[in-house]
Amino acid sequence: MSLNTQISWPELPTATWRETCATLHLFTQVIGKIRLSRSPWLNHSWHVTLYVTARGLATSPIPDGTRMFEVEFDFIDHVLRISVSDGGIRQFALAGHSVASFYAQTRAVLAELGIQVTIDEMPNELADPVSFSQDTSHASYDADAVRRFFQILYNADRVFKRFRTGFLGKASPVHFFWGSFDLAVTRFSGRRAPRHPGGVPHLSDAVAVEAYSHEVSSAGFWPGSGAIDYPAFYSYAYPEPAGFRAAAVKPDAAFFSETLGEFILPYDAVRVSDDPEQTLLDFLQTTYEAAANAAKWDREALECALGQPGVVRQVR
Repeated sequence: MSLNTQISWPELPTATWRETCATLHLFTQVIGKIRLSRSPWLNHSWHVTLYVTARGLATSPIPDGTRMFEVEFDFIDHVLRISVSDGGIRQFALAGHSVASFYAQTRAVLAELGIQVTIDEMPNELADPVSFSQDTSHASYDADAVRRFFQILYNADRVFKRFRTGFLGKASPVHFFWGSFDLAVTRFSGRRAPRHPGGVPHLSDAVAVEAYSHEVSSAGFWPGSGAIDYPAFYSYAYPEPAGFRAAAVKPDAAFFSETLGEFILPYDAVRVSDDPEQTLLDFLQTTYEAAANAAKWDREALECALGQPGVVRQVR
């Protein structure tokens, strides 16, 4: 493994930034709910997500009457920046805030810019949630750990986007879900799926049902907690077809988690490999093939070669 690989794919054991990760997760929920409150519903909740930028994570433009505004987590200067289409801009430091003070500061800055927003203060998809305005216990911000997390995100984003080019069917953007705190990309067979049973903690069953209305093969990156208490890539199929979990996938470090019901590839296995990008692409491709083959997707109609810069895709 080269020094450049070590720098590009940094170490980030979950235990070393657990409190910062929990705090940052809640910060992103505050901003994600602002986007949710103003954006028309888009299939599979794609209207609520954040996106990797050259500096961190951002909402993309959010409507505000005849104006637009955008909120960005800048993980280089470690500030939250709010920009408005009429030229207004404000920012404040991410460090030094509890969730409650971050929420209050965000509301104050939005008000300065003439933006009035009301959101549901209760976090989603977390056990024992505390409303944002009352949460003074989450207040950790390790700037170096956040910078490393950002490096992993933009590397994963780059590889996921390359993987996405090999599919002609419906596929999601590469986007960051603040509820589950993961970067994800999803492919669709085009067929309807059985009704999702719901039951996701602190998430409306109606949202889960709509999100999984169609067959999917989905992959992503997650910083880890609970049964997988380390950063990892994952891949799952919904509904899970017979034979999926028994499929052979690459690389050797990948395994099927019976607890989570999905394939897992520890981030460290990618980080220390001689070719991290190819190792991750192998995982994405072989787990997708496991899902598509087991569920008998029309692969010939849905797939194409990976895209190349400046080269027009050849149509058969």
